[in-house]
Amino acid sequence: METFAGLIECEDVLLFVNAAITSTGQREFHSTQAEQRLSLQFLHSYIDGNTSEIYAATLALEINDHNAAMIIRNLLVRHGGDGALIAWRLSRMAPQRVYRLFQDLRRLGVNNRRTRAIIAGWLSGRSDLAFDAVKYRTALKDAVRHAHLRLEGELGDFLFAPRGRARFDHPLLDAWRRAHYEKAAVYELPYTVAEGFAARHGIKREIFMERIAPRLTRLERMRLAESARDQGVEPDLAAMPLVRLASYALSLPFQTRARRRTELTAALRASAARAAGTRAGTWGRVTAVLDDSFSAFGSVTKRHRPLAVAVACHHLLEALAGDYRGLWLSGGDDPLMARPTGPTPLGRRIVDGLETAPERLVIVSDGWDNAPPGLAAEVLRVWRARLDPDRRVSIVHVNPVYDAGGFEVRRLAPGVPTAGIRDAEDLPALVELAQFAEGRTGPAELRAYLAERAAERMAERAPGAAERMGERAPGVAERMGERAPGVAERMGERAAGVAERMAGR
Repeated sequence: METFAGLIECEDVLLFVNAAITSTGQREFHSTQAEQRLSLQFLHSYIDGNTSEIYAATLALEINDHNAAMIIRNLLVRHGGDGALIAWRLSRMAPQRVYRLFQDLRRLGVNNRRTRAIIAGWLSGRSDLAFDAVKYRTALKDAVRHAHLRLEGELGDFLFAPRGRARFDHPLLDAWRRAHYEKAAVYELPYTVAEGFAARHGIKREIFMERIAPRLTRLERMRLAESARDQGVEPDLAAMPLVRLASYALSLPFQTRARRRTELTAALRASAARAAGTRAGTWGRVTAVLDDSFSAFGSVTKRHRPLAVAVACHHLLEALAGDYRGLWLSGGDDPLMARPTGPTPLGRRIVDGLETAPERLVIVSDGWDNAPPGLAAEVLRVWRARLDPDRRVSIVHVNPVYDAGGFEVRRLAPGVPTAGIRDAEDLPALVELAQFAEGRTGPAELRAYLAERAAERMAERAPGAAERMGERAPGVAERMGERAPGVAERMGERAAGVAERMAGR
């Protein structure tokens, strides 16, 4: 029973981590936004209720900001979680996401001492609170009020009594004041704030974009470059991470991609080399099966996201491998010209990949094998059971799409580990995490892995935090061991409930 419970615990945690990496609660090719959000809420409630220590520890993994915010909110609602780990995670999140979380906590009435301390600590760590006061004015006011903070001097006046001063000493605060009546001051403000003032002053879009260009951030340049009305804005390719760079390349017309093939390919390879780091060339013979079928389009809100992840993984695996082959489902050989089209013949392409005799086979796909259905699972079953029972070939499936109906990322075969993926840079760590899904390691190893990752994160924040986490790790494992016998029983209750709800749908 203990072994069975341990396996279920590992599967539960990996199921949740895969969902927290891939899903952002937005519409996907096979599920609506409402289905994605309902499914995520169920998983968060289930894991938080059954394995609360591990639920909090997942903040140290490569989960996305959407799910990190949900975890932190749930922990603070019930006064749980490690304050240092929460603070570390908040420091890694986009500021607008953090401010949105603080507003959610205010709306929910969560105002305990820990919450106020975390808000105050995060605000004190901001490099330029005056910039936040201009760009996130309402959200900062809400956070200050909710944490019962007092802002002295002109910053407090700017937020709560801006008309009480004839001028401000801080140039950004004073630029905001002058922008109400002076067009030139608009171009001294952050882009998102200046855009509103430009509309108020009736400034033409072309003139505004030309003059505000020096103040654009890297992400703003990339988003504007992908928009239809601002195609003249060029992003900084050298500074872009892999998946964002691949998304930008795929957003360009085919003629532009062909004309800029050398430039874009060089940028993708340079970004992949940075991501590979010291691991470059250490993975031996690697073959990748890459999904460019029609479902790789994603959705109108996540356009080409699955295909961009496949293109990014192709270049990263090329950098990691000593000998690499990339096999696209369409049969194409130029990832820069890839487009989502056709069915998903994963089984046939997996056979092609295994015939290359790789040391490692990586499958990047949403898992909807349909040409014919189920062939990939059968190929992998026969390979594991008859042709490679000693597992000489390491096979892993990474999936960029969360399947809301199945409460997980869609798997290809029981004997092949599947990991959710959002950013290609996380691929090496995800391949490492996927080993826990093969049944060769148990919950003790998984808890130790999570404790180690949390200690690493704390070491990044403060030298003494890693030591404290190490002292706490055995206690966490012991408490989780005491809870293990009840996991199987709760799992049975969950399965029955899920089946009942699915039948109702």
